[in-house]
Amino acid sequence: MIDPELTRLLFFVGTFLICATWEWLLPKKKLTQNKSVRWLNNIAIISLGSVLVSVLLPIVAYQAAVYATNEGIGLFHYLSTPTVLTIVFSVLLLDFAIYIQHIVFHRVPILWRLHRVHHADQDIDLTTGSRFHPIEILLSMLIKVSIVIALGIPPIAVVVFEVLLNVSAMFNHSNGKLSSKIDAAVRMLIVTPDMHRVHHSIMVKETHSNFGFFLSVWDKIFGTYIEQPKQGHDGMTIGLPKFRSSREQWLDRMLTQPFRKD
Repeated sequence: MIDPELTRLLFFVGTFLICATWEWLLPKKKLTQNKSVRWLNNIAIISLGSVLVSVLLPIVAYQAAVYATNEGIGLFHYLSTPTVLTIVFSVLLLDFAIYIQHIVFHRVPILWRLHRVHHADQDIDLTTGSRFHPIEILLSMLIKVSIVIALGIPPIAVVVFEVLLNVSAMFNHSNGKLSSKIDAAVRMLIVTPDMHRVHHSIMVKETHSNFGFFLSVWDKIFGTYIEQPKQGHDGMTIGLPKFRSSREQWLDRMLTQPFRKD
């Protein structure tokens, strides 16, 4: 019997170590902030969000999938697709849902206030990939649970997707360097660090582009894709026009960013 939490933990730790080593040996962009301060506070807000989910939500995505399977609830329980295809379709639909959710959190002002905590990071590396306001993490989990139950996504598909999401979030936020040829080949299907870095540009048009987390195809299909930052990766500024002080990288300031006046 698969242990979803252990599986996620093993992939998380392995990917974290690989990406951290990659950033250290082959950095893409020079960092502008104190890395120790950023990592300490980014990991603090990540940990806080994880604790709140475990305390406040009685059911998470995997448990929702087990419930839907046991009760025969959701779209896939009314279809006769083979198990392998059900898993593939489930992962694709969940990834598409994350893409749509990401756009919504950019477009709806009250949700953007929460999501801008992620964009207020003035450097981008693997810790940025999980740096979200705890309220956004709770909302995201509620959305995911709703989708899992509505579609009747099987538990194994949830485990596969959550592993892919965690691994890809660390990978595409990494400050690691890929050659242009490798980047071009990989981003034909999967979001690369260079592709996602555009999304963290201070330029508004670039901020509201490249919403994909795992698959790059959604941005290309729906016209939200920008290939490269206008000022180049070395010249581009990461973050938002607001929250430019280094003090904004501290946990207490991140937690209050959504509630401060523009």
